[in-house]
Amino acid sequence: QVQLVESGGASVQAGGSLRLSCAASRIIFNIYRMGWYRQAPGKQRELVATLTGGGTTIYADSVKGRFTISRDNAKNTVYLQMNSLKPEDTAVYYCNAQFAPSAGDHWGQGTQVTVSS
Repeated sequence: QVQLVESGGASVQAGGSLRLSCAASRIIFNIYRMGWYRQAPGKQRELVATLTGGGTTIYADSVKGRFTISRDNAKNTVYLQMNSLKPEDTAVYYCNAQFAPSAGDHWGQGTQVTVSS
């Protein structure tokens, strides 16, 4: 089991930047995959970025070149650096952890990001 606590959400103007943090309650270096998802009002939750224990990253096409996922194993924390934010990035952002390829998902409580034009 792991508890995930997100922080860093805020209201910003378009073009601005934010860094989201996801603090885990246990070591993360051996977790199969961690990532960020988001859910906008009236829409399904969607993948934003994932990072495997081996360092492989996947990004949604809509955020490539603007967002960067990273982790600090010493702090058991995963980050999402978001630059050049757009109004369509507005959503609740959730941290996700998966211990193994076939294991279930663990979720944080979410943090709100609002981007105004």
